Amino acid sequence: MTQSARIEPDEHGPDHDHDHHRDRAPRPAPRPAIDAGAELDPVHPMRLPAPAPATGLSSAEVAERIARGEVNDVPVRSSRSTADIIRGNVFTRFNAIIGVLWAIMLVVAPIQDSLFGFVIIANTGIGIIQELRAKKTLDGLAVIGEAKPTVRRDGKPTEISTSAIVLGDLVELGPGDKVVVDGKVAEADSLEIDESLLTGEADPVLKRPGDPVMSGSFVVAGGGAFTATKVGREAYAAQLAEEASRFTLVHSELRSGISTILKYVTWMMVPTAIGLIISQLVVKNADLKDSIARTVGGIVPMIPEGLVLLTSVAFAIGVIRLGRKQCLVQELPAIEGLARVDVVCLDKTGTLTEGGMDVADVRPLGGADPEQVAKVLGAIGASDPRPNASLKAIVEAYPEDPGWRIVDALPFSSARKYSGARFTDGAEGPAGGPGGAEGPGATAGSRDTGGTTWLLGAPDVLLTAGDPVLDDIDHLNEQGHRVLLLARADSLEDPAGARAIALVVLEQRLRPDASATLAYFADQDVAAKVISGDNAVSVGAVAGKLGLPGAEHTVDARTLPTERDAMADALESGAVFGRVSPQQKRDMVGALQSRGHTVAMTGDGVNDVLALKDADIGVSMGSGSEATRAVAQIVLLNNSFSTLPSVVAEGRRVIGNITRVATLFLTKTVYSVLLAILVVISQVEYPFLPRHLTLLATLTIGVPAFFLALAPNKERAQPHFVRRVMRYAIPSGIIAAAATFTTYLLARSHYSGPDALDAETSAATLTLFLVALWVLAIVARPYTWWRIALVATMGLGFLIVLVVPWLQEFFALKLIGTAMPWAAVGIAAAAGVLLEVAWRVVDRTPLRGAAEEGGGPGGVTTPRP
Repeated sequence: MTQSARIEPDEHGPDHDHDHHRDRAPRPAPRPAIDAGAELDPVHPMRLPAPAPATGLSSAEVAERIARGEVNDVPVRSSRSTADIIRGNVFTRFNAIIGVLWAIMLVVAPIQDSLFGFVIIANTGIGIIQELRAKKTLDGLAVIGEAKPTVRRDGKPTEISTSAIVLGDLVELGPGDKVVVDGKVAEADSLEIDESLLTGEADPVLKRPGDPVMSGSFVVAGGGAFTATKVGREAYAAQLAEEASRFTLVHSELRSGISTILKYVTWMMVPTAIGLIISQLVVKNADLKDSIARTVGGIVPMIPEGLVLLTSVAFAIGVIRLGRKQCLVQELPAIEGLARVDVVCLDKTGTLTEGGMDVADVRPLGGADPEQVAKVLGAIGASDPRPNASLKAIVEAYPEDPGWRIVDALPFSSARKYSGARFTDGAEGPAGGPGGAEGPGATAGSRDTGGTTWLLGAPDVLLTAGDPVLDDIDHLNEQGHRVLLLARADSLEDPAGARAIALVVLEQRLRPDASATLAYFADQDVAAKVISGDNAVSVGAVAGKLGLPGAEHTVDARTLPTERDAMADALESGAVFGRVSPQQKRDMVGALQSRGHTVAMTGDGVNDVLALKDADIGVSMGSGSEATRAVAQIVLLNNSFSTLPSVVAEGRRVIGNITRVATLFLTKTVYSVLLAILVVISQVEYPFLPRHLTLLATLTIGVPAFFLALAPNKERAQPHFVRRVMRYAIPSGIIAAAATFTTYLLARSHYSGPDALDAETSAATLTLFLVALWVLAIVARPYTWWRIALVATMGLGFLIVLVVPWLQEFFALKLIGTAMPWAAVGIAAAAGVLLEVAWRVVDRTPLRGAAEEGGGPGGVTTPRP
């Protein structure tokens, strides 16, 4: 054989070869390569311009380079380091403030008033433990999903980790492979590389021996090998690749929203705290230690410190849950993004159907000899050392016919939709074989001395419109079959005039879980769009078998308008699109996003890379190409489409519940600030000690928020997190502060004597607890048995504190008489009615700039009448 061939007849091309990483075969007849043993450049010791032998490095040469440090040692991390996790949880702005206040309280007050410090330590510890668990899960999954490039060492192909590549290694490339370090092409078999993620140039670049290749690009067609000339941090885009692969909390609306809230809280807290300090220490000439304790009691609850912790814990637990389902979350915001998804774009092959398929029938056309057709198919199948799913089916059905060789080949590309090869007679080949005069399609008495050119690919691309053969194909497509056309042509590059020789009918294997998954999306108001490179009618038939709504109305993407608005109209009205090119996939994602949709894109091949990169959430199959796994935020390592509903549900659970419980934390912040302002204006003692608000915060926020944050939540998250939360927290905080301060002022006029302040504090605490519990009861809707039990248990906990003597003494809570306690209950009940009215008014008032699709925060708290 004079040249190795790459025949990719699958209409999806090499990107749908799910097993190509496992079926590697050494390529014959290696071309001259760059000498790996040449002298290194003294100026750039990590660059190697000299040629290397095609056998690759020897074990001794690899050891020498490792000793010299010429290794691709860029630390590609999938998660934050342990030190970063501890630092991020311990050294926060509010932990510093609380730490100072805690130190003060340990000096001037009983241990009861320092409980808030121990709570912060416990919370911080929980946050660190959960993130470390998430890190362990994520790092373990990252190892499973790590790309394993093949290098040639001692003349043999060997799979190694990316970090084990050394300078001068000969790295093999095939369709779907990502270029992991910079280098120069040593071998090329019609090698086409897409550099669009680096340069923005959409068209693949044909590479020849000696041409440079850059890390971050990927192979779309053909194959070959390159010599690593730059490794480590000198490799192009290595730093960008490192950053992109980290487990990160940045670029998240939820995280940035919480940061915005904390910034505003700081601005409110500083002047309010100063005013409170002056009021309690200077204006009120009271006991110094008691004044300090009450001042700290007014400052501490202003800080929503638990909100940051709970967000980190919710994200971390989400990663752990998904990890158990063999789902690798490469970027934490992907969990949040999934909660907002309202359109999911699906590829057919590998998503709705399994990667494997079977040859159901071969139909010779125009009197072609079936035996000769079988020989041609056998020769084409044997010509590719790494066949994709379609060609594997042909290989299994038609064994190789020895004696025929390939002299030229055109690899498959998603843009072309076909591949081709030119055969010539082998020395031992029988006359009339694939390359001979009497082969199928040959004219009697003719002799093609230059060999015979065969094309295999999409019938509606190889044949002209109106060809009668297409009528039969339409019937097969309507049954959901994949149909390839074997044709004889005069040129590999130009299919014009191709003569149909045979139809290859492939039976696709439907994923048994695909129907239930599509039903889940429909039930969750997520529009599913099937975007495939296959024939539109065939794709529609498959989607119809799986019960996809609108599958009967298919669209050929070649008829789609190029203008974005017109394309968006077509996409919103259709559900199944066939003959979609890679660039069109990207354009379709952009068109959907232009209409305000949050788009998730699933894919497993190189023709999906651009769309995966542009989609809000990219989801790749674990067996997909290295390129798709590199750009996707989520990788389904078990290759199971049925995992996707769990991923979407986890995203909704996290963000919906954080939005829900954020209302609890910020209501506390609002009423704490307002109470401090009212105390400053009225020039009275601050009614609460730190122990009182620690108790209230634990029962009405801390414990219930933890359970609510981990509860199931199927509602799609809405945008504008800050405005959505604050429009509920502000009226709730105002009502709580007004009711509490009213009770406090009534109690001040009702009680007198040396113990009056304790009695006034107890009455005010009762009102504040009941109002805060009412807010919790609203946030906990819609009710289930465990939510009702949660609210009731919190109320019971407070009641126990009020009736158990030693708890009364510990928390300094003792209700005196009956008139004032019942007045406190009455004021709390009135405040509860105001809360219900306020939440319903807010719920019915459209959020400016956002469509309301539900009730309270998270869209789930107060159902519309």
